[in-house]
Amino acid sequence: MSGFTLAPALRSGETVHAAWCFLPSPPVAETIAREGFAAIVIDEQHGLWDTATILAGIAAVRHGGAAAVVRTPIGDFAAASRALDVGADAVIAPMINTAADARALVGATRFPPVGERSWGPARAMALAGLSDIKAYLRDANEITLTFAMIETETALGNVEAIAATAGIDALFVGPWDLSIALFKGTDIDPNSPAVDRALERVLAAAAKAGKFAGVYCSSADEARAAAARGFRFVIAGNDHAFLRGGADACLGGLTAARQ
Repeated sequence: MSGFTLAPALRSGETVHAAWCFLPSPPVAETIAREGFAAIVIDEQHGLWDTATILAGIAAVRHGGAAAVVRTPIGDFAAASRALDVGADAVIAPMINTAADARALVGATRFPPVGERSWGPARAMALAGLSDIKAYLRDANEITLTFAMIETETALGNVEAIAATAGIDALFVGPWDLSIALFKGTDIDPNSPAVDRALERVLAAAAKAGKFAGVYCSSADEARAAAARGFRFVIAGNDHAFLRGGADACLGGLTAARQ
């Protein structure tokens, strides 16, 4: 079905590199999309986005040629359903710790018989250029994706059951939060051996269940390494870092010119 690009890309075997947006600016998200990222994640959990800016942001990202993904607040499965209704290709739900959590998430993001998502995708259909409501209902469970975040010791212990849950398409790891959990709040180190071992467990669970694995990375180097390990949906940086890096490079050039 036209208008949804992330699911077909992943199912065709592509590794999708994405950018993360904390700042509630649709033009910034669109600009980053236009630079060539295949997907943009709008962060409603730790970012500054609200319903109105998400509505505009999804349209802007699509206009920029990328798939729009929304990371929802903890436990807010209604927000996940709403994100799909307004045109997101996928949702990422944080703190999915058990198979029961996964089933509750699926209940909000999948139409029956897989879940219990209710009807309201007028904006999603408009953005995708679709008019056949029966075709959207038939295909929606395949053209949109549901990601479960694995970021606690409890989630790691249940990772195979979460991955095996019908309607969960992918596991997604936030190494920063996962490191805090693994170190029981005494440290934060996303590059630690403990986190590295946890990443392998997530990759193995996803592969066993025939699902995709995604991960948040802070740089292109980290993203390349993650892709080489088998992660298929890979964040390669965020809007805040891009802005700071550009400003720093500009100021560095001005300083050098004065010397």
